[in-house]
Amino acid sequence: MKNEIYERSSLYKLRHSAAHVLAMAAREFDPAVKLAIGPPTENGFYYDFEFSKPITEENLYTLEERMAAIIRQNLPIEKKKIAYKDALKQAKADNQPYKAELIEEIQEPELNFYGIGELGNPDSDRRKDFWDLCKGPHVKSTGEIKAFKLLSIAGAYWRGSEQNPMLTRIYGTAFESKGELEKFMAELEAAKKHDHRRLGRELGIFTIIPAIGSGLPVWLPKGATLFRLLEDYIRNLEIDAGYQHVITSELGRVELYQTSGHLEHYADSMYPPIDLEGESFILRPMNCPHHIEIYKQGLHSYRELPIRLAEFGEVFRLEKSGELSGLQRVRSFTINDSHIFCREDQVKSEFKAVLTLILQVYRKLELKDYWLRLSLHDQTNKAKYGGNLALWEKTESYLRQALKEMRVEFVEGKDEAAFYGPKVDLQMKNILGKEETISTVQLDFYMPERFGLEYVDRNGKKHPPVIIHRAILGSMERFIGIYLEKTGGELPLWLAPVQVKVIPVSEKASAYATEVVNQLRHSQVRVELDETAETLGKRIRNAELEKIPYILVVGAQEVKDKTVTLRVRHTAKQSTVRLADFLGRFQQVGK
Repeated sequence: MKNEIYERSSLYKLRHSAAHVLAMAAREFDPAVKLAIGPPTENGFYYDFEFSKPITEENLYTLEERMAAIIRQNLPIEKKKIAYKDALKQAKADNQPYKAELIEEIQEPELNFYGIGELGNPDSDRRKDFWDLCKGPHVKSTGEIKAFKLLSIAGAYWRGSEQNPMLTRIYGTAFESKGELEKFMAELEAAKKHDHRRLGRELGIFTIIPAIGSGLPVWLPKGATLFRLLEDYIRNLEIDAGYQHVITSELGRVELYQTSGHLEHYADSMYPPIDLEGESFILRPMNCPHHIEIYKQGLHSYRELPIRLAEFGEVFRLEKSGELSGLQRVRSFTINDSHIFCREDQVKSEFKAVLTLILQVYRKLELKDYWLRLSLHDQTNKAKYGGNLALWEKTESYLRQALKEMRVEFVEGKDEAAFYGPKVDLQMKNILGKEETISTVQLDFYMPERFGLEYVDRNGKKHPPVIIHRAILGSMERFIGIYLEKTGGELPLWLAPVQVKVIPVSEKASAYATEVVNQLRHSQVRVELDETAETLGKRIRNAELEKIPYILVVGAQEVKDKTVTLRVRHTAKQSTVRLADFLGRFQQVGK
């Protein structure tokens, strides 16, 4: 959802202008550079280039110096309208194919350009003759850019397609004062320590193995434990709430996704069909068509509804290689999915029950910095949305009323709905400030009609049910990634893959340390024994870096007294306690 307030702000203008100053600096650095696009972002800006010579992170300093020189000249930034034919001719004459492509798509009599100096004058100073296709807005002069910083370099396909050239994307940021910039940079440096990709590697949670494939995360033993613990927790909640669990195939016939509408609306994100013995199959991008077919296996009475089917189902998306990122953007992931088949008079109560369940989970996980978005359709976007306007207005009204009745705060997002219906999304920002959808509840009057779903009412008449699509944790991969960032890897005791590390002071205490480990395992504690050759101090430090909640050190005195010396995460204090007393405390805290 676009932030319209931000787009009208002075900060947005500042960053928009800084992106163009970066393009000016890039042209000085490489006169043959080809310019693509350079928009502001939520936390800064970027510009995509095709350089004629290699560029590295070290070149960012050179570009910053050139940008600073342009800013010091306080050059006026003007707006002009250029005739379509003249703009296209100039782009081609300047050997700017990406700009020419954009101009050809616009096809308007006049186009907006922002720039500096004389437009198209070959005799003018090159630095003072820079114009870029852009709607604006911008600051009045380069001197208004008081504080900026180039941050990083990445690869990005032109228009996001692997079929197009790979460009160089340079990220930067700008603020209205040096103090704000310094604060941001300090926060960014701290955020890097919480990056889930770094934590995943350091804590042994997950990895990406090139021999297996990009975008296909591998859960290491500790990560698999974390995944299972979350799955077990959610599954038990669902059972208590009346859900029935199913297991369905990750393959489905192509016709299934034609009926659902996914082939029409999600084809670009789906893997190509697999032809086998005269039939075409596809790796599923969603679980819903499979659950719908389960519902169709029998005729249902109104008394049976709601029917709540749930599954931790693996799905597949054809993400571009340039967009893959840790656990946030992957090609294979597991959705904590459910589909509730209900009568229309049950819609609001079922929606409220789902949202109450999600909020219960968030409290358990101590997640607070999220917000609710009512995601609506856009009636002007005919290609994206199915159904008729009256149906959309009714379904959106159901969700809006339910949210108001629950007295929860929410924002509305136009053009954010699923193609089959409106939804309520729980949004959260990752460590880089990018907004992510973590949980979702979607209302669907559309697919039941496409699949011919029915139930029989009390009068023997047949009606289509309503489907509520629901994912408490959304993608397990995305959720675990963002949860690692929110906690810094310091998971609550009940979720910690290793809850206790036992460290013998010397070999003489090894037998007792093993006895302690065995007693803890017998009590269902996830425990590890560290008998490595490292010094005691190094082993304790390693356990702290692994974010282990409890460290138990045993030496000669502990062996004699049948005790353990306890160190608790977050504190250097230690105390000597009986093992039975520790277990009692552990079982109380770990609930």
